[in-house]
Amino acid sequence: MTTPQSIVVLGSTGSIGTSCLDVIRSHPDRMRLLGATTHTSVDLLKKQIDEFRPEWALVANSDAAISFASELPDSTTKLVSCADELFDRIRGDDVDVVVSAIVGAAGLEPTWAAVDAGKRVALANKESLVVAGSVITQRAAETGATIIPVDSEHSAIFQALQAGQASDLRRIILTASGGPFRGWTRKRMKDVTPKMALQHPTWEMGPKITIDSATMMNKALEIVEARWLFGVSADQISVVVHPQSFIHSFVEYQDGSVISQMSPPDMRLPIQYALTFPDRIPCPSSDTDWMAAATMELFPPDFDAFPALKLGFEVAKQGGTAGAILNAANEIAVERFLNSDIRFDQITQISHDILNHHTFDAQPTLSQLREADHWAREEALRWKS
Repeated sequence: MTTPQSIVVLGSTGSIGTSCLDVIRSHPDRMRLLGATTHTSVDLLKKQIDEFRPEWALVANSDAAISFASELPDSTTKLVSCADELFDRIRGDDVDVVVSAIVGAAGLEPTWAAVDAGKRVALANKESLVVAGSVITQRAAETGATIIPVDSEHSAIFQALQAGQASDLRRIILTASGGPFRGWTRKRMKDVTPKMALQHPTWEMGPKITIDSATMMNKALEIVEARWLFGVSADQISVVVHPQSFIHSFVEYQDGSVISQMSPPDMRLPIQYALTFPDRIPCPSSDTDWMAAATMELFPPDFDAFPALKLGFEVAKQGGTAGAILNAANEIAVERFLNSDIRFDQITQISHDILNHHTFDAQPTLSQLREADHWAREEALRWKS
């Protein structure tokens, strides 16, 4: 009998994290939860601990961690007390897979720890590669770490690349739902409220990524992620709008063949694939209803209405510190929008302005990328129209 693989889920209480636990729950003979983390969602984490009995857990917010510790006096789950201990746990010999599902640049350090230790990383935290793609992919090559994407689009590309040789690749084509404001003009989007922007037509996600999808900054970040993850140039990446979110992306080969991966929009499928690759096993996601999926539309993106896409291609071409600046500025801009401090159309404007006046470094170290991230956040907080 095969020993279940031991899985650490960073961000177990988020959208990706809970979907990941759904997969683990469905395959107790193959998977077990070794460790879990949350920022502040302690009530849900307690339920997860009660069900899955992980060996350890971390509450990142110090105030929440203090109160949470008193609620688990009889638990066999050890509470990890600090980031350094978390990184040591991630590097442990008992860890088979690390699911990096923390939202934003906060996921960079634990993702780095997993890559540095040569682990299999199921990567949902695209920001790690947006911010530090060059150093992470280089370190993965040195340690033998395997990075398997969890993003539905990048998982689709990863799967389609199994059909040929990387050297035969002509281009990759990322699909985008278009978000809730597909077909809107930039002028009309000035009046978008947070409530409106949080209504995604096809995916159920956390607030930050839902806003990113509405501005199409999520696709911009995915362009940068794809550049590093698959070792392609920005010129080999295209974007098409596909409102049904059924075709998750395409790969076009030198002979003209185009391979796509299709399925209903359910994150449990790419999560499970990242955990079980190269095996394919029954998944808790819903089966495909081909009659319901009979209409599949493709449209060119509107670069004028969604200028974030241009930023994505520009940053993918630049590399260096540009990704760290784009991501940090956008994270703060999204927070400001959700707090009704700026307009919807100003989210991308903030990122554009800060990118334009930062001091670019083509070959930064991880430490310099952290500094760039900090600088961009401060600038985004100070930004005024």
